[in-house]
Parts: sequence; C-alpha cells; structure tokens
Amino acid sequence: MLQKAIQNHSNQFLWDLRIKTLILILTIIFPFSAMADKSKELQVGDQIPVFQLQNQNGELINIKNFIGKQNLVIYFYPKDDTPGCTKQACSFRDQYEDFNDLNAEVFGISGQSVSSHKEFAEKHKLNFNLLCDVNNTVRKQFGVPTNFFGLLPGRVTYVVDRSGKIVHIFNSQFRATEHIDQAKNILKQLE
Repeated sequence: MLQKAIQNHSNQFLWDLRIKTLILILTIIFPFSAMADKSKELQVGDQIPVFQLQNQNGELINIKNFIGKQNLVIYFYPKDDTPGCTKQACSFRDQYEDFNDLNAEVFGISGQSVSSHKEFAEKHKLNFNLLCDVNNTVRKQFGVPTNFFGLLPGRVTYVVDRSGKIVHIFNSQFRATEHIDQAKNILKQLE
C-alpha cells in the first residue's frame, strides 16, 4: 500500500514537472501574455471593482458588503481540483484562522460552476468562499493576465485594504503556496 502511494506521488510529480516544463518553454518562446495590454490590469493603489458572484453554496456574495469592514485577499486561480490549485486552496484553508486574526476575508475566484466549486470545497474541506466567475467577467475587470497562449487562466492574488484599495499583487502560476505567505506578510504590515 505504501509502495502504491509512493508510486502515485511519483507519477503526479513527474506529470506536474512535464506540464510546468512545457508551459515554461512555450512561454519563453511565445510570450503572448507579455504582449497583452497591461493598461487594463489593476495596479497597486487602484480601487477594486464592486462585483457580485455566487459562492460554492449558490449564495450571492456582494464584495461591497466587505469593503470598509475587513481587509480582503482575493485570489484568482485556473481551475478546481488541479494539483497547483488544490495546494493553494488547502494552504489558504490551513491558514484561514491566521487571515481572520489579521482581519481579512479570503475569496478564491475561478470560472467553474457552483457545483464544481461545491465539490472542490467539500472534497478538501475548504473553509472560505469560492466564487463562480463563469463568464470571467470579474477576471476581466481585474485584468488578470493569462498564460500559455491565453489558454491558461492566470494565478494572481490581490491584497486589498479595508477601503477597497489594492495594496499588493502577487502573480505566479507555479508558486501557488507562496501566494499565502505574501498575503499574510502584507496584511501584518496593515495592522
């Protein structure tokens, strides 16, 4: 049983490594995301747009209900239940109380449906809102860049102060768990 678990982990690691290598090579050869219109991307100092999206339970979450009350960590991720996205979500889950202690609410946003988010949240016992941006409307409002010829939605985390102003942006497709550390460090500076 242990040998099978080790083999499964090894196979997953090799698969992740192959995909990451392919994406890196293609991104270097064809840096389409670098040619994107950067003027549409929100920057540090910008106010976030007000938006409403359904969470994994089908409840409509209006972000303006949190502005003025709490700091926000809004992270955009490519897809439910993929290796990097799972690591990132589970890291946010495991450190969620730390975010609460820093007076911050965490929101994960991707383009999957309510049922996909619900299954992902239940499978990994996620304790924060996953918001369904099925038409990528909010992703576009934030100007979240894409990778891999525009086919892979970007992984970007925004730390937002109580007033709704962006105070930090971290963009990394492959350092999924570093998003959590970066967000916590910035939030500590806000307190």
